[in-house]
Amino acid sequence: MTGGQGQARPIRLGPRSITALLLVSAVGVAAVGWPFLAPPTSQVSAHAQDAPWLFTGLLLLLVAVVAATISESGLGPKAVAMLGVLAATGAALRPLGAGTAGIEPMFFLMVLSGRVLGPGFGFVLGAVTMFASALLTGGVGPWLPFQMLSMGWFTMGAGLLPGADRLRGRAELVLLAGYGFLAAFAYGTVMNMQGWPFLVRDGSNISPDPEAGPLANLARFVAYCLATSLGWDLGRALVTVVLTLTLGPAILRALRRATRRAAFESPVTFDAPTG
Repeated sequence: MTGGQGQARPIRLGPRSITALLLVSAVGVAAVGWPFLAPPTSQVSAHAQDAPWLFTGLLLLLVAVVAATISESGLGPKAVAMLGVLAATGAALRPLGAGTAGIEPMFFLMVLSGRVLGPGFGFVLGAVTMFASALLTGGVGPWLPFQMLSMGWFTMGAGLLPGADRLRGRAELVLLAGYGFLAAFAYGTVMNMQGWPFLVRDGSNISPDPEAGPLANLARFVAYCLATSLGWDLGRALVTVVLTLTLGPAILRALRRATRRAAFESPVTFDAPTG
C-alpha cells in the first residue's frame, strides 16, 4: 500500500469551499459594518438582538465550509481529529494570559496552523478554537460570534500567505511573525468595530457621533482604539512575534510531519502482488 510521502501541502480550496468562505466572510463584514449605517434613533444595543441570529447563521455556514472542504479535498476522520487536537490546544493556551494585557499565546499557534493546513481549514480551526475557548473560560456572550469570525479570518490569512510550497527557514518565520504582528492589531480593530458604535454618546472625542461625517467618526474610532485597546493589541502582537520566532520551527516541523503522515489529500493505492 502506498500513500502520499512527499512534501506536506496546505489543504486545497475548491469552488464550493471558496463559495462557502466568501459567503461566511460577507455575512461577517455585514454584521460588523452595518451598525455604522444605523440611524441615530436605532434602539439596537450592543448586538444583543442580532448576535443570536448571527451565531446560528455562522454555525450553519461553518458546517457548509467543513462539508465543502471534505467533499472537495477528500478529508476524513484524520483531518477532523487534527482539527479537534489543534482547537483544544488553542483553547487551553488562551486562559494562560487571563488578566495580563496582551499575553494571548493561542494566536501564534493559529498562525502556524493556518500556514501549514491552508485557508479553508484555517478558518474553521480559528472559529472552532475561539468557540471552545469561550466555553472553557465562560466567555460566552453577544461578542462571541464576532470573536469566532475574527479568529477565523486571522487563521485563514496565514493560509493565504505566499510561498507555502517553497519558502522555508528564517525567511518563512519572518513572514509569519510579520503577519502575526499586523493581524493581531487587525483582530483587535475588528473587535473594537463591533462594540464602538454602541458607546453612549458622552460628548468625548472617542464616542460615535451620528451627526458627524464618516471622516470625523473615523477619527473618533481611531482615537478610541488608541485610548482603549492599543496596549492589549501591542502586547498580543509582540507575544505572537516572540513565540513564532522561538517555537515556530519546531511546531511547523511537527505540523508538516503530521500532515504528511495523515496524507489528507493523497489517495491510498494498493500495489499488485509480486511473484
